Amino acid sequence: MTAKPTVLFVCIHNAGRSQMAAGSMTALPHGAVEVRPGGTEPGTEINPMAIAVMAEEGIDISQGVPQLMTTEAVRDSDVVITMGCGDVCPIFPGKRYEDWELTDPKGKSIDEVRPIRDDIKARITALLAELLPATV
Repeated sequence: MTAKPTVLFVCIHNAGRSQMAAGSMTALPHGAVEVRPGGTEPGTEINPMAIAVMAEEGIDISQGVPQLMTTEAVRDSDVVITMGCGDVCPIFPGKRYEDWELTDPKGKSIDEVRPIRDDIKARITALLAELLPATV
């Protein structure tokens, strides 16, 4: 792993789960981890409910843009976290892969998206404890 770990978050549309995860991962260790979001079939905009629930935590993901996951992004990352699209992610030896089973927030109410956000935050906190044990 590099001195500054790189984590790629991948979901289908890169509009909800992966954007919330990227926002949390960026905010919690204050830039100690390089974060990349991506999607296998990127949407056109960030899910408004994802933006709203993250804003409740003081994290602004409103400027995010859904992006296509690239083979280069996977190759250049230390950790690849997939969220509902694990089978389409290229596999490179020596990379750490995890598939987080999370409900897709698409079409959900704010009350339904909050638990997804909280689950992501808990997973991010645990991942950070492994990646940056001296700082978390």
